[in-house]
Amino acid sequence: MDDILKTFRISAAGMKTQGTRLRVISENVANANSLPRKPGDQPYRRKVVTFKNELDKATGLPLVRIDKIKPDRSQFEKRFDPHHPAADQDGYVQVPNVNSLIEMSDMQEAQRSYEANMNVIKSSKSMMTQTIDILK
Repeated sequence: MDDILKTFRISAAGMKTQGTRLRVISENVANANSLPRKPGDQPYRRKVVTFKNELDKATGLPLVRIDKIKPDRSQFEKRFDPHHPAADQDGYVQVPNVNSLIEMSDMQEAQRSYEANMNVIKSSKSMMTQTIDILK
Protein backbone atom coordinates (compact mmCIF):
# COMPACT_ATOMS: atom_id res chain seq x y z
CA MET A 1 0.00 0.00 0.00
CA ASP A 2 2.90 2.32 0.74
CA ASP A 3 4.26 1.90 -2.79
CA ILE A 4 0.94 3.00 -4.27
CA LEU A 5 0.97 6.14 -2.12
CA LYS A 6 4.52 6.85 -3.32
CA THR A 7 3.29 6.47 -6.87
CA PHE A 8 0.56 9.04 -6.18
CA ARG A 9 3.12 11.55 -4.90
CA ILE A 10 5.54 11.02 -7.79
CA SER A 11 2.77 11.36 -10.38
CA ALA A 12 1.27 14.38 -8.63
CA ALA A 13 4.67 16.11 -8.72
CA GLY A 14 4.90 15.34 -12.44
CA MET A 15 1.41 16.74 -13.05
CA LYS A 16 2.25 19.89 -11.12
CA THR A 17 5.43 20.55 -13.13
CA GLN A 18 3.71 19.86 -16.44
CA GLY A 19 0.89 22.20 -15.41
CA THR A 20 3.45 24.94 -14.81
CA ARG A 21 5.05 24.18 -18.16
CA LEU A 22 1.65 24.45 -19.88
CA ARG A 23 1.06 27.82 -18.20
CA VAL A 24 4.42 29.16 -19.44
CA ILE A 25 3.77 27.87 -22.96
CA SER A 26 0.33 29.51 -22.95
CA GLU A 27 1.95 32.77 -21.89
CA ASN A 28 4.39 32.48 -24.80
CA VAL A 29 1.58 31.85 -27.28
CA ALA A 30 -0.49 34.72 -25.88
CA ASN A 31 2.44 37.12 -26.32
CA ALA A 32 3.61 35.86 -29.72
CA ASN A 33 2.49 39.15 -31.31
CA SER A 34 3.47 41.53 -28.50
CA LEU A 35 5.56 44.17 -30.21
CA PRO A 36 7.54 46.93 -28.53
CA ARG A 37 5.73 50.25 -28.09
CA LYS A 38 8.54 52.69 -28.87
CA PRO A 39 11.97 52.60 -30.49
CA GLY A 40 14.58 50.98 -28.26
CA ASP A 41 12.06 48.78 -26.42
CA GLN A 42 12.27 45.03 -26.76
CA PRO A 43 9.39 42.75 -27.69
CA TYR A 44 8.19 39.88 -25.51
CA ARG A 45 10.97 37.37 -24.89
CA ARG A 46 9.98 33.69 -24.89
CA LYS A 47 10.29 31.84 -21.56
CA VAL A 48 11.45 28.25 -21.13
CA VAL A 49 11.03 25.85 -18.20
CA THR A 50 13.81 23.63 -16.91
CA PHE A 51 13.31 20.69 -14.58
CA LYS A 52 15.33 19.04 -11.86
CA ASN A 53 15.07 15.94 -9.72
CA GLU A 54 14.84 16.76 -6.06
CA LEU A 55 14.76 14.44 -3.09
CA ASP A 56 11.67 15.10 -0.99
CA LYS A 57 13.00 15.00 2.56
CA ALA A 58 9.62 14.21 4.11
CA THR A 59 9.00 11.09 2.04
CA GLY A 60 12.48 10.22 0.73
CA LEU A 61 11.15 10.17 -2.82
CA PRO A 62 12.93 11.68 -5.83
CA LEU A 63 10.39 14.10 -7.30
CA VAL A 64 10.50 16.23 -10.41
CA ARG A 65 10.42 19.96 -9.71
CA ILE A 66 10.67 23.18 -11.67
CA ASP A 67 14.30 24.28 -11.69
CA LYS A 68 13.93 27.64 -13.42
CA ILE A 69 11.66 29.60 -15.66
CA LYS A 70 14.15 31.58 -17.65
CA PRO A 71 14.07 33.78 -20.72
CA ASP A 72 15.06 32.29 -24.07
CA ARG A 73 18.16 34.22 -25.16
CA SER A 74 17.70 33.57 -28.88
CA GLN A 75 17.78 36.56 -31.22
CA PHE A 76 14.69 38.55 -32.10
CA GLU A 77 13.72 38.57 -35.73
CA LYS A 78 13.00 41.82 -37.53
CA ARG A 79 10.01 42.71 -39.65
CA PHE A 80 9.84 45.62 -42.08
CA ASP A 81 7.07 47.93 -40.87
CA PRO A 82 8.13 51.58 -41.28
CA HIS A 83 4.78 52.87 -39.94
CA HIS A 84 5.01 51.09 -36.59
CA PRO A 85 5.82 53.43 -33.65
CA ALA A 86 8.72 51.17 -32.56
CA ALA A 87 10.34 51.01 -36.01
CA ASP A 88 14.03 51.90 -36.14
CA GLN A 89 15.49 54.40 -38.62
CA ASP A 90 15.57 51.67 -41.31
CA GLY A 91 11.90 50.83 -40.79
CA TYR A 92 12.36 47.49 -39.01
CA VAL A 93 10.57 46.36 -35.85
CA GLN A 94 11.86 43.57 -33.61
CA VAL A 95 9.33 40.77 -33.15
CA PRO A 96 9.09 38.24 -30.27
CA ASN A 97 11.28 35.14 -30.47
CA VAL A 98 8.19 32.92 -30.16
CA ASN A 99 7.74 30.24 -32.83
CA SER A 100 4.14 29.03 -32.73
CA LEU A 101 5.05 25.64 -34.19
CA ILE A 102 7.60 25.00 -31.42
CA GLU A 103 5.16 26.18 -28.77
CA MET A 104 2.43 23.88 -30.06
CA SER A 105 4.73 20.85 -30.12
CA ASP A 106 5.96 21.70 -26.59
CA MET A 107 2.36 22.08 -25.47
CA GLN A 108 1.41 18.71 -26.92
CA GLU A 109 4.39 17.05 -25.21
CA ALA A 110 3.51 18.66 -21.87
CA GLN A 111 -0.12 17.67 -22.24
CA ARG A 112 0.80 14.05 -22.96
CA SER A 113 3.14 13.96 -19.98
CA TYR A 114 0.36 15.38 -17.81
CA GLU A 115 -2.06 12.73 -19.10
CA ALA A 116 0.48 9.94 -18.56
CA ASN A 117 0.89 10.96 -14.93
CA MET A 118 -2.88 11.16 -14.54
CA ASN A 119 -3.25 7.64 -15.98
CA VAL A 120 -0.67 6.34 -13.49
CA ILE A 121 -2.75 7.80 -10.66
CA LYS A 122 -5.94 6.27 -12.08
CA SER A 123 -4.29 2.85 -12.45
CA SER A 124 -2.81 3.02 -8.95
CA LYS A 125 -6.18 4.00 -7.52
CA SER A 126 -7.81 1.09 -9.34
CA MET A 127 -5.19 -1.32 -7.99
CA MET A 128 -5.69 0.00 -4.47
CA THR A 129 -9.47 -0.36 -4.76
CA GLN A 130 -9.15 -3.92 -6.05
CA THR A 131 -6.78 -4.79 -3.22
CA ILE A 132 -9.24 -3.43 -0.65
CA ASP A 133 -12.06 -5.42 -2.28
CA ILE A 134 -10.00 -8.63 -2.05
CA LEU A 135 -9.33 -8.03 1.64
CA LYS A 136 -13.05 -7.58 2.45
